[in-house]
Amino acid sequence: MKTILFLLLFNITLLQAQKTFQLNEGQKSPKGDLEQVSWITGHWRGEAFGGISEEIWSPPLGDSMMFVFRLINEGKVSFYEIGHIRQLDTTLIMQLKHFHGNLKGWESKDKTIDFKLIKLEKHKAYFEGITFERVNENEINVYVLVEDSGNSEEVLFNYKRF
Repeated sequence: MKTILFLLLFNITLLQAQKTFQLNEGQKSPKGDLEQVSWITGHWRGEAFGGISEEIWSPPLGDSMMFVFRLINEGKVSFYEIGHIRQLDTTLIMQLKHFHGNLKGWESKDKTIDFKLIKLEKHKAYFEGITFERVNENEINVYVLVEDSGNSEEVLFNYKRF
């Protein structure tokens, strides 16, 4: 009985620790609009992957919120991302492209990495594989599901307003 209780508690703890999610097959994104995620707007800086990570988000305009990201390691840009959260009919989608430090693209010319909206809460925005969480006015957490060689790991980017 103690073993079953331990396993049950262990599984509940694992479930609570997960911050990123995926839509179920056939499940559609809920309604959402850019004003519901406008709290992401700002210039944010933190540490990740052994370096300095930085994101700059614009306020909503033209049915989108654009952003740029860069990771600095040993004083040099490791890579960039450029993207947006955009209004897509009655829902939102986040899309991005990656670039090496020399601006050569990772994805093919017409390919984007897309993250469909899963759920919106007052201070949280859940997209497939990425979650934004407002800690307070000057701090946000971004949880990203990173996949590499068939393995996946949830990575926390803790940002402070810069």
